[in-house]
Formats: sequence, C-alpha cells, structure tokens
Amino acid sequence: MADLLLIDAPAMTRLLTPAATADVLAGVLRAGFDPETAPLRTAVPVPAGELLLMPAASGAYAGVKIAGVAPGNPALGLPRITGSYLLLDGADLRPLALLDGAALTELRTPAVSALAVRRLTPGDRPLRLVLFGTGPQAYGHLEAVLAARELAEAVVVGRDPIGARALAGYARSLDVPARAGTPDDVDGADLVVCCTTAREPLFDGARVAPGATVVAVGSHEPTARETDTALVTRAEVYVEARAAALREAGDLLVPVAEGAIGEDHIAGTLADLVNGRVPSGRPRFFKSVGMAWEDLAVAGALYRAARGGS
Repeated sequence: MADLLLIDAPAMTRLLTPAATADVLAGVLRAGFDPETAPLRTAVPVPAGELLLMPAASGAYAGVKIAGVAPGNPALGLPRITGSYLLLDGADLRPLALLDGAALTELRTPAVSALAVRRLTPGDRPLRLVLFGTGPQAYGHLEAVLAARELAEAVVVGRDPIGARALAGYARSLDVPARAGTPDDVDGADLVVCCTTAREPLFDGARVAPGATVVAVGSHEPTARETDTALVTRAEVYVEARAAALREAGDLLVPVAEGAIGEDHIAGTLADLVNGRVPSGRPRFFKSVGMAWEDLAVAGALYRAARGGS
C-alpha cells in the first residue's frame, strides 16, 4: 500500500483530455471487448441516498468504484456524487492507485457521450447543440462534445436561470455562440444532450428533427427518465449494453412498460457504432447508464499516463 498512487481531480485534467478519453474507450471496443459480459452495478439504499458498487476486470487491470449519490448534498454546498476508485493489478490484485471517484465519473461519462456523438452525428458541418443541465456533467459534456464536433451554437436549458446563463457564458469563453433557452429550443437542434437529475421527460420528443441525435445520461433508475415515449418510439436507439439498459434505463423501460415498444426496439450498441455500423436517417437516441468497464478503461489509462506510459 505504500506505493499506492493517488490520482486526484486536477491530475486527471492534466493527464487525459476529453478527446483522448473517448479514444481510450473506442480502443477497448475495437479490441473486441464485449460490454454485455461486464458486471452490472449494485445499488444499495442508505439514509443519505444510494451507494453504488461497480467492479470490473479486463486485461492488465481490475478495479472497483464505490460511489455515493446524495440528493441532499447540493443544498449543503456539497457534491451530489461522491466516491473513490481502487485500481488493482489484474494478475495479482495488488492495489495500484486510488482515484477520485466523482472526478472519474465526470471524465468518463462525457467521453462515452462524445464517442457516441462522433458516430451518430454528421461531421461535415457545425452542430446546433441544446444542452439540458447546469451541473458538473453539463460542463463536462459541453467540453467533450466540442472536442468531438464543431458547434454553431449552444443553447443551455436549466431549472436555475442563473446556472443556465453561467454555463452559456462559459461556452462563449470557448468561442461557441451560446445563450440560455427553453425546452422548445429542441426544434431545429442537431444534437440534444440531457445530463440532469430529472425523473420526468424534459421536452416533447415529437419536436426533435428527423436527422437529430439525442443523448441522455442523467438516470440509471428504471422509473426515472429524461426523454419521453414519443421520442423513443420514433428513434433508432443505441445503448452501451442491452443487459444494462434493460435493467436500469428508465428512458427505455417506461415505454416498454407502457407497451409502446418492445425490448427488441434497441437497434444497436456503442460497440456496433465504433466498429462501423451506420445509423439511419431517423432521430438517433443514445441512452447511457454508465458502466464499470468504462471506469476501468479510463482509470487504467490515467494510471499509465501518471506513470509516464502510453
């Protein structure tokens, strides 16, 4: 334990860019890893909220993230997501590194979305982005999307007008024309990104343009969703893994329970997209719940970078 490497949030920012993080995930999928074989998340209710246990093992590393989701924390000036990640040697399970779990989540979740955006959106023209959310994930997604695609405009939609204006101002500091907006701004959007704590749909899915892409990352609970049934029934749906989505993705499970779609409505996975699948002209919907293999891949890359490796 004396040689345990500590990797904090500032170090992560220095070690991996959003684009490099997306490349790490793409590399894992191109190498043949099947996310369907990854262990699923264990969630344990506790008085403050929820404890999440996310173990994974692949190749040179094993690891586990213990994350806390404390809905009451923001009112106390504390982060909603807490936790730590323990990276282990895959051969003998010796501890190698301890990482800030919340910062790891803030790095890998936007990178997963950016990888999907690379494959689901046209790359030959700037995109009009509508971004729901004003928290750390919203900031991370703005940066990650900008690393993947040029943006013509960013419209920020949030419950807190001050937070929405602040994020729009940050986007302008990155040379992106930006403003605060409303859910109606999904009309004409090329890309809609949802990274909120909402439990009910944020916008009318019938208003999403036929060629647009929607990404939703805010929920991993089967009864909570950011998108409505109208969008899901119209859309070509992609997920990280079918098993995880059909266990945790309320955006899909609620329409299934309503009888609007079947479990076979999922068109494909992120691995399918990375390995060459071409999406259709319908609205494209990528639903992410977050998976342990992603944390492991990014933690391993951070460890190698911190040790001076490649």
